[in-house]
Amino acid sequence: MEQVMTAATGMMGRAQRERAESFREHNRSIFDQQRRARRGPTPEIFFTKHLDNSRLVKADDPERRKEVRSFTIAMSVLFVLAMTYVWQHFSSIEMGYSIESQKVQVEHLREANRQLRLTEAQLSDPDRIDKIARQLGLDMPQPGQVVRPDGSFGTGAGVVAEAQVPGVLLR
Repeated sequence: MEQVMTAATGMMGRAQRERAESFREHNRSIFDQQRRARRGPTPEIFFTKHLDNSRLVKADDPERRKEVRSFTIAMSVLFVLAMTYVWQHFSSIEMGYSIESQKVQVEHLREANRQLRLTEAQLSDPDRIDKIARQLGLDMPQPGQVVRPDGSFGTGAGVVAEAQVPGVLLR
């Protein structure tokens, strides 16, 4: 068994030596070409590496996977918290603008209400109504001119309020 291992190692060592010699010869030929084509005192140097990584397999590292997972979870939580803060901040700014516009609207409505009450007070002034009635030729009603909705005639004197029970409830 050891002989087989030694033979395999020897073959592998010989193949590696031959390959290294091949690389040396190749590099020597490139260097000679460069020296012939050189334009000045500074030589140009090229390093060639022939690496074959196709047989490499990345080993699974559970510790690294655990670290990446915990980092991802931490960053996700941080992102959610930051977005929540930003959302609340912009919502509060938007609410502030909304409140201010509604305050302005309330002020306009109060001013309009004040104007309407002033107009109502001016229009319902008894002296003004009396003056307009006299201009139209109207005068105080004579006794018997006023007919009330219940069909009785007004006498011009004060009427005492009476409670009347409707006939439907008496039965």
